[in-house]
Amino acid sequence: MTKPRTPLSPKTADPADPASTADLASTADPSATRYVALLRGINVGGHGRVPMETLRGRLTDMGGTAVRTYLQSGNAVFTHGKEEEPRRLEAELEQRIANELGLTITCMVRAATDLRRVVDANPFPMEGVNGSRFLVIFLSGPPPQDKLATLDLAVYAPDEFRAGEREIYAHFPDSIRNSKLAARFSDRWLGLAATARNWNTVLKLVELSGE
Repeated sequence: MTKPRTPLSPKTADPADPASTADLASTADPSATRYVALLRGINVGGHGRVPMETLRGRLTDMGGTAVRTYLQSGNAVFTHGKEEEPRRLEAELEQRIANELGLTITCMVRAATDLRRVVDANPFPMEGVNGSRFLVIFLSGPPPQDKLATLDLAVYAPDEFRAGEREIYAHFPDSIRNSKLAARFSDRWLGLAATARNWNTVLKLVELSGE
C-alpha cells in the first residue's frame, strides 16, 4: 500500500525574501528540474556569515532560476534548465562561496523530488510531535549502519532516531540543545558531512519547491 503524502503547512511568504511571495511552481519552467540547497553552519553567532542575497546571487550565476531563500540559516530553492548531478551543483556552490566570501561552507543539494521522498518516508508518526524538536539530518551518503548500531537507545531515552536512505530522522521531545544523542550526529562521529533541519523547515522547503 502506498503511504499517503504528508500534508504540508499553509503557504506563507518569507518576509526576508522578496521573491517568496510567489509560488515557485507557478513561475518556474515546468521542464526544468527543481532543487533545494542546504548550507551548513552559516550565520550562527556572527560566524560563517553568508547573506541570503549573496546566496541567491551565486545560485543565479550557476544558471539557477526562480531562486528564493527561506530563513537566514542557508536554505534555498531553485530550478535549473537542465537536469544536473546534485554533487556537481554542491561543488560549484561551495567554490563560488569560497571565491566571494573566503569561507569553506558545506553545501548539500537535493532534487526537490528527493526532498519530497524524505518527507514521505518519515518512519515516525508525527501526530502531536513538535516539529521544532524533530530533526532530519541530511547526509552526504548512506547512514553508517555499523556506527548507529552501537547506540543504545535506552541510554538516550526519550530521544530516538531512525535511519533513512541518506538521512537520519531524530526526535528530541525535551530538548535538542541538551541532547546527548544529538551530539552524536556530527561529521566527525558519522564519518560523513551532515546538516540538520527541523521538520517545520523541511515541510516549508518542500512547499516552496512545488512538490
